[in-house]
Amino acid sequence: MFKLTSLNLNGIRSASSKGLEAWLTQSSPDCICVQEVKAQAIDVADRFERLAGLRGYFHFAQKKGYSGVAIYTRHEPSDVIVGYGSSEFDAEGRYVELRFDRGSTRRSIISCYFPSGSSGEERQQAKYRFLEEFYPHLGQLKREREFILCGDVNIAHQEIDLKNWKGNRKNSGFLPEERAWMSTLLGEAGLVDVYRQLHPATTDDCYTWWSNRGQAYAKNVGWRLDYHLATLMLAQGARRAEIYKTEKFSDHAPLTIEYDWSF
Repeated sequence: MFKLTSLNLNGIRSASSKGLEAWLTQSSPDCICVQEVKAQAIDVADRFERLAGLRGYFHFAQKKGYSGVAIYTRHEPSDVIVGYGSSEFDAEGRYVELRFDRGSTRRSIISCYFPSGSSGEERQQAKYRFLEEFYPHLGQLKREREFILCGDVNIAHQEIDLKNWKGNRKNSGFLPEERAWMSTLLGEAGLVDVYRQLHPATTDDCYTWWSNRGQAYAKNVGWRLDYHLATLMLAQGARRAEIYKTEKFSDHAPLTIEYDWSF
């Protein structure tokens, strides 16, 4: 079994101070994809290059204290791809891909942090630009190799993916255009929402993010924003999914899925 976790850290230093590494040691994933590292290379050196015995590979944002993604793995990749070739969004530290090519087998694991549009119309338009250019990238990648993209997608796809869907129909993260993009990705593009494959009807237990306002976590007024998006062959190997809520490392919860395949 291959155990793969995705978690938005909301700051690697903050998450680490809340027991992240101890949990990783206990949970023992083969790989963890993290988003919102909110650190630079100088902050990571000699402190976060490894976590719980896993080696990290990073894409830092140019702006300090902003965005940034990483993948920690116990398996050595054959190649590391930092950024996806975007003239606008690669500077924001949103994409790192590890390739594990063995003979004719070509597999990738990706950690990706989609933009949020919740701060206003300017960032919402940036989010739409990201979605427009990221879709063909994933399509091209799918033609070349099998992959699992883990990340904070900042979109709740269906009504069952958030508690207060009626009150959020005009809010970023649940806008019709965003949801339609996800539907196309999971339809015409042929990717699989692995959690929903395993739990097609789960509601309250599916949330991975809660606002820091209004006791949202205590009341479980959440959103499902964190995903494993996989090509069909790899998705077919998914056996078990868990959203860990016993401890709180950030405003997101870790999503772990076990796959019946090995390196």
